[in-house]
Amino acid sequence: MRRRLIRIALILLLFPPLLAALAGWLVGPAYLHPIRRELTPDLIREADASLAVSGGHREDFNVRAPDGVMLRGWKVSAPRPNGSWVLLFHGVADNRVGVIGQSEFLLRAGYGVVMMDARAHGASDGPMATYGWLERNDTRAIIDALVSDPSVYRAKSVTLAPSSSVNSSPSFASSASSTSAFHLFALGESMGAGIALQSAAADPRIEAVVAEASFASLREATYDYAGLRKYPWLGKTFFVPFSWTLLYRDESLAGFHAAEVSPEKSVAARAFPVLLICDEKDVALPCRHTEMIYAAARGPKQLWIVPGAFHTAALGFQPVEFPRRVLAFFASVASAQNSNSE
Repeated sequence: MRRRLIRIALILLLFPPLLAALAGWLVGPAYLHPIRRELTPDLIREADASLAVSGGHREDFNVRAPDGVMLRGWKVSAPRPNGSWVLLFHGVADNRVGVIGQSEFLLRAGYGVVMMDARAHGASDGPMATYGWLERNDTRAIIDALVSDPSVYRAKSVTLAPSSSVNSSPSFASSASSTSAFHLFALGESMGAGIALQSAAADPRIEAVVAEASFASLREATYDYAGLRKYPWLGKTFFVPFSWTLLYRDESLAGFHAAEVSPEKSVAARAFPVLLICDEKDVALPCRHTEMIYAAARGPKQLWIVPGAFHTAALGFQPVEFPRRVLAFFASVASAQNSNSE
């Protein structure tokens, strides 16, 4: 009887981790191939209606990534441009229309916006999503295309001496009639927030980042999924084999190092200003992710915990305060940059 009880105890102890390991192996490919939200005619009409209200003028903006993948999106100019631009990054299994709400207040404030479908999302090509590993190179190509477009500067009579090097910032020269400078910022949510932070570490032309509900690292995010988005401690202990096998298989399929897909490491690698937003009721990527990034950030940093908000819902819960904080943050960074350049 005693041996039988020991066998039963061992089965009960080992079966959940083994099952978790199998689940991680099976789920791994789906992690790299999120559901694609197609850019339908209805969504385009919805976006056009929003842009009509904010006065934005959109143009198709297609960019070839370094590995040949075609990235598709929109370049939207403001009705009364201030000369600066914001790159907008949507979340996983979404497309560019998912950040249309953020574009509205930015356009009204004079910022041009670039809204791209991430690789393997929306209308963009690409065999898989890598959560920043390849996407940071995509961002570099997008910036190269943006700063090479004379129309970006025409409204403010600002001319650019572009540089595609990631080790130097672009130089800008204004005409005698213009006193404003060009600035480039990024704003992202969820997966897009993580991509924005990793892109800014890789390309210093991005001067500052607003990141809502970013993951701290790919590994840390798997703990929440392993814990069924309720018990991350289970994902770090009893169900940790789920994370091990998922990341091992994804590394094999995508050819990246999971440990290097990390916004937390990115903000420690380059000291750039960040406004980090976490949604208090977020169960997909709880506030601990944002707090880990905040603790690691070396540059000027702000943390805003939005009461009652769930995943990426800060703008909906705080429709006045969200734009106020974002615009104030960008304005302060631009002012500091302008002062340093004088």
